[in-house]
Amino acid sequence: SYLLWPDEREREGERSRYRRVPAREEPLQDSVERPLAAARAPPPPPPHSWAPRAPRRRRRRRRLVQVSGRLVTGFQTERRWWWWGKFAVVKKCIEKATGKEYAAKFLKKRRRGLDCKAEIIHEIAVLEVAKSNPRVIDLYEVYETTNEIILVLEYAAGGELFSLCVADPEETSSENDVIRLVRQIIEGVNFLHQNNIVHLDLKPQNILLSSSPPLGDIKIVDFGLSRRVGSAGELREITGTPEYVAPEILNYEPISTATDMWSIGVLTYMLLTGESPFQGEDKQETFLNISQVNVDYSDEVFDGISKTAIEFIEQLLVKNPEERSSAEVCLSHLWLQAEDMSEPVPEIMPYISQSGEQHAKPLEEKNAIRFGACKHVDKENITDESSIVSKRLRFDDSYKNCHGISGVF
Repeated sequence: SYLLWPDEREREGERSRYRRVPAREEPLQDSVERPLAAARAPPPPPPHSWAPRAPRRRRRRRRLVQVSGRLVTGFQTERRWWWWGKFAVVKKCIEKATGKEYAAKFLKKRRRGLDCKAEIIHEIAVLEVAKSNPRVIDLYEVYETTNEIILVLEYAAGGELFSLCVADPEETSSENDVIRLVRQIIEGVNFLHQNNIVHLDLKPQNILLSSSPPLGDIKIVDFGLSRRVGSAGELREITGTPEYVAPEILNYEPISTATDMWSIGVLTYMLLTGESPFQGEDKQETFLNISQVNVDYSDEVFDGISKTAIEFIEQLLVKNPEERSSAEVCLSHLWLQAEDMSEPVPEIMPYISQSGEQHAKPLEEKNAIRFGACKHVDKENITDESSIVSKRLRFDDSYKNCHGISGVF
């Protein structure tokens, strides 16, 4: 064994140089055997050099998505991203053959070291089930690379519904516009519920507009947290966004289709008032407000809002899920029955008959497509049917013909 001792001649500012000092005198019998052992032993490693090492080349971190380049041979992606999250990036892409705009969603297959491919396939299956519904974003193509799965989706040029919730007072939408948007949201959610699917993350950021301005139709997106209910027993899960989660999620109680209806109540409150009903200083206060259903229905908050709108929200923000109104019941609510309130009413012009008398000219009957036939037609190419005469839609039977759509989960 040896002891290490610093050299006495080392100078200040230099690294310490060491020399080996024997701990005790070597025995005499080793003086003959040591040269033979040294000859048999492998050569000692070269002495350590204190010379400065060459700088190591830094590794470039791999980007989640390349800033430029082709998505596939038929599409060209834009340089900038349109939306991004922890595990996904959405970019605008253009089909070369037609010039049509799409949204490409890049989903990482591994998240936090876990394989999440099954969750992505589940989201694809939900989009396939709702492919015939005009209130859900359309899925056109799916591609898979080494690290990602790419969904080519319908492009919603109007952006998020959240922009309407935080708009300036002079830019806020009227109550008639909110009625139309909420009715469309419930139509899409009702279709999902009839297929035993719950979204579980309904919020303004996950609802897009087809155009703006003018204010377009809604498109429900992001089914990453969606689940199927009713087939595998009770579903209990802590999921969603804090401001929009229902009390049963916080209490770890069974999740059902009523969970989505709570989120629609919060969303309607925000669209009408521009305020979040349960937002607190922190998450704990927000969760407490949700558990106690602390909602402000004062005239100051709902200034200029109809009483039927407040009654509609009160039927949804109910702590007991069994007492909460379903999507089908909401569609028949008086507040949503004003179907054409947000659209201009055609003026009935008088006309002069051959006898010289003025009469009110009757409105001509136009052909239209019923919502019940939505699964039989292409949403992009809806044609008139002579056998269907336009009439005011009865919401209680609008989706009776949509039960036949099935999917694999």
